[in-house]
Amino acid sequence: MKRWMIISYFLTCQVGIGLAQGTSSEQVGISPWGPEDEIGTLNMMDEKSRLDVLSQIRSGKVYDLSVEYFVGMPSFHALGDPAYQFWMTHTPKGTVVDNPNGLGEAMNLKVSYTGDAISMYTHMGTHIDALNHFGLNGKVWNGFSAEEYLGDKGWKKTGAETIPPVIGRGVLIDILALKQVDQLPENYRINSSDLREALAKQKVELQEGDIVLIRTGQARHYEQAERYLDKYPGINLDAVKWLVEDQGIMLLGSDNLSFEAFPPEREDNWVPVHTYLLAEKGVMFIEQMNLEILAEDGVYEFAFIGSSLKLRGASAAPMRPIAIPIK
Repeated sequence: MKRWMIISYFLTCQVGIGLAQGTSSEQVGISPWGPEDEIGTLNMMDEKSRLDVLSQIRSGKVYDLSVEYFVGMPSFHALGDPAYQFWMTHTPKGTVVDNPNGLGEAMNLKVSYTGDAISMYTHMGTHIDALNHFGLNGKVWNGFSAEEYLGDKGWKKTGAETIPPVIGRGVLIDILALKQVDQLPENYRINSSDLREALAKQKVELQEGDIVLIRTGQARHYEQAERYLDKYPGINLDAVKWLVEDQGIMLLGSDNLSFEAFPPEREDNWVPVHTYLLAEKGVMFIEQMNLEILAEDGVYEFAFIGSSLKLRGASAAPMRPIAIPIK
């Protein structure tokens, strides 16, 4: 992780130099859904598309695709973001001693009271990135500028509160199974050929508006933060461009820390996959998913249902997505 930080810092400096010299050709995308659009490709959903996938459910089995939150979980604290914290605000014994409700010992001995609180970075655990998470040249998706729309209490546009409940056809692409290995190589970049080969092996075809989830196998290390964070594999630009431009997918997700692989594949952008998806194409994605049980059962097509917390102005929000097999 420390080596990655050093590389990221160096390349961030180079990005700044490149922008100052006007060498970047990347620009934020302007939405085909209108000047007020804040959700990008999630506009592909409508009542008909939701009903279509829900009507294909033939099983009551539900797969939980989220991870647990716990003290010591993987986090971005090396970048200066807070780690997950959990503390008790009320305990049965403490209530008896402190009597915070003023009802006395007899009542507090009878009615035991437990309460707790958390503090966390929004990009922890299973979460969806909002379109304001990464931008280009001071603007985010649809041309909304930080100067005009970013206040002290978050973004006035494209905040996590705008993300609708997501229902659509989900497809798992199992790269670890394709490679027939226990672990993908360090920092492995998943490319479009990998995706096509895995889909052919699974006998699955993508459809416009799909929600595509990429299994790298990294979720198996989630309980060991150092291993989960270390040199993890991820998707590359070639792969996401194939998914977005050729296949017309609606939403992406994966089981690793930050979706794309590091160190970055370009010298003029330290997160080229993030800016391509979020800023240029208006495609959100879900990170730190648990896709292991889907892979174990060979479930490659399913109804995807996911709803995130409506955190006003935030750049991400926790999500607990589920998958229900179809066909």
